[in-house]
Amino acid sequence: MLKIQNLTVSFGGKILLHDIDLEIVNGTRHLLRGRNGSGKTTLAQTIAGNPDYKIESGQIIFEGRDITNENATTRALLGIFIGAQNVPEIPGLTVVSFLKHSLAAHTHFQTGKNMSMAEFLEKLEAARERLDIPKEWLNRSINVGFSGGERKRLMFLRLLMTQPKLAILDEPDSGADATAQKLFAQVINEMTKTTFLFISHQEKFTELIAPTAISTLSNGKIMIE
Repeated sequence: MLKIQNLTVSFGGKILLHDIDLEIVNGTRHLLRGRNGSGKTTLAQTIAGNPDYKIESGQIIFEGRDITNENATTRALLGIFIGAQNVPEIPGLTVVSFLKHSLAAHTHFQTGKNMSMAEFLEKLEAARERLDIPKEWLNRSINVGFSGGERKRLMFLRLLMTQPKLAILDEPDSGADATAQKLFAQVINEMTKTTFLFISHQEKFTELIAPTAISTLSNGKIMIE
């Protein structure tokens, strides 16, 4: 599904990733591990198309398409989801409004058709119930006043709604209690049509997901094991 070749990436003029080669096979739950500062978040953000991270050389191939120079919006519409470690607050933009516009864009891009409000509400209700999210959260501004664990629950709501081809999750367990972590792992294991690249430092959470592939980053390089 994803092939990274000789990828070198800089941030603020400093090289953070060196000649990365990595393949993510369709249908896998791929764990990316390594110490803090090893380059895991840099790689995740680069795959997602964050322009703050500059690709100095190399290629990113997604489903046979070279997306090295594609922007984050195009990558998202193609089916690449990023669940970032730190997410911004967006005052004035409600959760339900954000989800509606996001899902409408994905639906139109993939099918050429407009999504009906009834279809959206049906999907929203199913995802909300699966994640045990109170209805009142939906009319609140994005991430404003939410705890770390609540923000991760909203991230999983977006994940369930969009059903991406590739989901990149940067420490989805951080800030979440044991009950939420168990729920998140269950959701990941239920999404058999989505390929996962996830980062986690917590062994118990990793065990719940049972990764089918593992890669290790050290000092901006993939370690050969």
